[in-house]
Amino acid sequence: MAYGRVAFVTGGAGDICSAQTRALVYLGANACIIGRNAEKTETVARDIAKVRKGAKVIGIGNVDVRNFDNLKAAADRCAAELGGIDFVIAGAAGNFVAPIAGLSPNAFKTVLDIDTIGTFNTVKATVDYLVESASKYPGASAAGADPNAISGGKFIAVSATFHYTGLPMQAHVSAAKAAVDSIVASVALEYGPRGVMANVIAPGPIEGTEGMSRLSSTDHVADQASKSARQPGTRGGSPSIPSGRWGSVRDISDATVYLFSATGDNVNGHVLVVDGGAWRRQGSAISVGLDPGMEYPNFLLAGEMSTKLKGGKSKSKL
Repeated sequence: MAYGRVAFVTGGAGDICSAQTRALVYLGANACIIGRNAEKTETVARDIAKVRKGAKVIGIGNVDVRNFDNLKAAADRCAAELGGIDFVIAGAAGNFVAPIAGLSPNAFKTVLDIDTIGTFNTVKATVDYLVESASKYPGASAAGADPNAISGGKFIAVSATFHYTGLPMQAHVSAAKAAVDSIVASVALEYGPRGVMANVIAPGPIEGTEGMSRLSSTDHVADQASKSARQPGTRGGSPSIPSGRWGSVRDISDATVYLFSATGDNVNGHVLVVDGGAWRRQGSAISVGLDPGMEYPNFLLAGEMSTKLKGGKSKSKL
């Protein structure tokens, strides 16, 4: 599907973005993954390269998406070593559980800097390469083109669904991801006429990821793992999600393949939610942080946070 194309992925050593990259490399792409931790990024890159003989996967560490010059240098290196940039995934992100009362201005700003500024910087660092790729690989829609041709010049930002309804203790991420969605909409409008397709993938709860472990109670994570073990193929059931289960990294990589394949050649400015319908219930009074003991609004009125939330503040009082 992606033979000879090059993917540039920020946050590429993370659970979700590494799965996205792995799928693209398996299907023929080469890739460059970006991360702050050099050792982890390089190790994950070597592991991803094993999925296909002859694959080229570069891991560039010590790159902070908040620093444009740092990121641009990584993009330029990717293009120089792999021959260009055809696909981009902006997946670098930060999150933790905190109510507004316990959220410092600096903590709020940090998440916006990583998610929002990081996405904008990724666009700025790579969009010229994407325009070039879109011109070089116009896809099956071009006159006389191979009907199976894969177009270039495609961008995906990994977002979230919290801002659709609002979610307690996620004001920082909700604000950041709302801005990410807006940035991608502008990219779709401004660069669509030049052949670049820009979209958003918004994952819901994804089983087995570091991000989910931060937002879930330890008891809930263990319970989901137990359900998966007892019920092969369910990948973690949940009665609060219409589809009956948490998502998997495979769900997100499949969505990525769809948008980057010929099937997604005319999909532009779209937010693809991959959460089994969970976002349509997240505003209801079920629980927060996926700890059943944190019923809204009782925990806020009591001023107490669950001590079982890995990604929460160390103090139980709000």
